[in-house]
Amino acid sequence: MSEKQKTIFKDIKLKGKGLHSGKEVNLTLKAAEINSGYCFRRMDLEDQPLIQAVAENVVSTSRGTTLEKNGAQVMTVEHLCASLYGLGVDNALIELDGPEVPILDGSSGPFVDALLEAGLTGQEADRKMFVITEKITYTEADKGIEVSIFPDDHFSIDVHVDFGSKVVGQQFASIDSLEEFETEIARCKTFVFLHELEFLARNNLIKGGDVDNALIIIDKPMSKEQLDRLADLFHKPHIEVLPEGYLNNTQLHYQNEPARHKLLDIVGDISLTGVRFKGKIVAKKPGHHANTELAKIIRKMIKKELSKPQPPHYDPNAEPLFDINQIKKFLPHRPPFLLVDKITFMDEWSICGIKNVTMNEAFFVGHYPEEPIMPGVLQIESMAQVGGILLLHKVPDPENYVLYFMKIDNIKFKSKVVPGDTLNIRMKLLEPVRRGIAITHGEVFVGDRLVMEGQFMAQLAKKPEQEEK
Repeated sequence: MSEKQKTIFKDIKLKGKGLHSGKEVNLTLKAAEINSGYCFRRMDLEDQPLIQAVAENVVSTSRGTTLEKNGAQVMTVEHLCASLYGLGVDNALIELDGPEVPILDGSSGPFVDALLEAGLTGQEADRKMFVITEKITYTEADKGIEVSIFPDDHFSIDVHVDFGSKVVGQQFASIDSLEEFETEIARCKTFVFLHELEFLARNNLIKGGDVDNALIIIDKPMSKEQLDRLADLFHKPHIEVLPEGYLNNTQLHYQNEPARHKLLDIVGDISLTGVRFKGKIVAKKPGHHANTELAKIIRKMIKKELSKPQPPHYDPNAEPLFDINQIKKFLPHRPPFLLVDKITFMDEWSICGIKNVTMNEAFFVGHYPEEPIMPGVLQIESMAQVGGILLLHKVPDPENYVLYFMKIDNIKFKSKVVPGDTLNIRMKLLEPVRRGIAITHGEVFVGDRLVMEGQFMAQLAKKPEQEEK
């Protein structure tokens, strides 16, 4: 049974500094309409532009994930997006009056707490779910980076990190379900090596960085002069530190907290696919660039899948719109040349019908005895009969009219039709009927597989005896 989409029950207001900009930002999380995903609104800019949180809007992955749309940017979105995705929020509007999501304590914890306090509410639409059917991999061989996703019956992540550091060492972390997000990874902080801080600060990064919003790892000896210079750079008191380890004011939540934070980052970046999906992510030395590149690949696959023709909905237990006896009132055809069993849907411009293909069909006697295949010309005829019912339904006395083929174009047979198949046929009018001339496009599905399609021109005319009258 499909899960329903969820959004935020009531508004959430948060305030804090941006990690890189150092600017104080006010942020409000609001409910959003179905199928809208996560969307940022820059309240401080003219026209208050919207920036959708999707992978194709990623413009930078330097120490965080930055999104941009039409010149408007929002930085460091990963911890907030991870919180929304990890707790099962599908649609949210994020309003902020600055260029960056507040870093808060460097984890998703404060966002999670606020979301849990506000609560979530269900929406009247099914959650989008994408099933991974083949291995997808993004690699940077020179850096030893590899992020892959494999087919699986549920969502999970395995991470392996190795920074060549005696302090961090090689670390592994995993979650077997997003239900573990809140308890296992949400409070794991971002981290940085002490020797990187001066470079980052002098390159206008981490202006909002603090010993309280990151794990600071000491894996290289630093002189007292270097430490004092760093303290002055960040406007902090001069401190003494151990030769190696974590800065002494830090309490780790887990021994493998850096690896777990990488899990958090993956959840945030993979949320930019815009869907939930079934698949197992296995990541070696992941980072925001690799994560978002994998998300872009998945987005392209989703778009390709969505661009495929989708079969009409068919419930075999539902009452048909027209059964076989009603069909016979429209069509002059009779067995064995009546090739539609029921009509399931019809509106002004389209119609859907069903043809059940059985071994008892007369044409299987000769086509072919050793490999029974429904002739393509009869598939065309079945489509024409379904389309004919749509056209005949438009006149008040269909029994006095007949349809004639005028032209058939672009017929494509994509897969053979065999006994046991159920043809799910959809015919659409491409333009209004003029002078009895109709142009339609038809598709035939077996299950979710398109087996043939084509374009038809037909004339709706009175029967000869009616013309004489």
